Amino acid sequence: MNALVAQTRAEVQMTVRRGETLLLTIGIPVLLLIFFSQTHVTASPAAHRINFIAPGILALCVLSTSLVALSIATGFERSFGVLRRLHVTPLGQRRLIGAKIAGVLVTELLQVAVLSAVALLLKWHPHGGAIGGFQVAILLILGSAGCAGIGLLLAGSLRAEVNLAASNGLYLVLLLVSGIVVPVTSLPTFVQKIVVGLPPGAMADGLHRVLGQGRTPSIADWISLAVWAVLAPLLAARTFRFD
Repeated sequence: MNALVAQTRAEVQMTVRRGETLLLTIGIPVLLLIFFSQTHVTASPAAHRINFIAPGILALCVLSTSLVALSIATGFERSFGVLRRLHVTPLGQRRLIGAKIAGVLVTELLQVAVLSAVALLLKWHPHGGAIGGFQVAILLILGSAGCAGIGLLLAGSLRAEVNLAASNGLYLVLLLVSGIVVPVTSLPTFVQKIVVGLPPGAMADGLHRVLGQGRTPSIADWISLAVWAVLAPLLAARTFRFD
């Protein structure tokens, strides 16, 4: 347990010290929040546009931090031999993966706080109350675990350069089709069914239901997120290579 806590602390410190990572995980989502809430470039409702955009940007933060940033950073740590040295310590493979996911969750607390503050300044009026807040927390945790598992799966099996391209390409595709900034109802019917089966799509749908409509996430959202939150990290742990 001490090794897990120590590595989690190290992961958070390394994230905070990476200026480019902070730009990706906090700066860009804040700019997108402001841009999309003040313009008419998306199919989001014109009235109270911020109420639609804010939940989607929260999902975008999870996607950018737990999948893209984590995958790229871990991939280059593996390429430079950093993980090989950790492999001979008492930390072990499973605790390394656990520490990276825990570090992501800590970083996302900061993201959610910053984005929520900016959204409230833009006259965001979230729904849901106390129960909704609890549901949002669970949605974000499950979504983070699922996305982090996918990111670590890529980082632990691909070369750093290939992983870099794959992570960014996957980010772009998921950004466009996961209902994060464009309503899922605007997508073709067959795409809508696929979207709910993916962690970012299920998470964005759940957040829109709770924060934007004052409803509860659908059963499909919960099932999708729970399955990915368990299976993706387990698969990453089974296939992860330190060198």
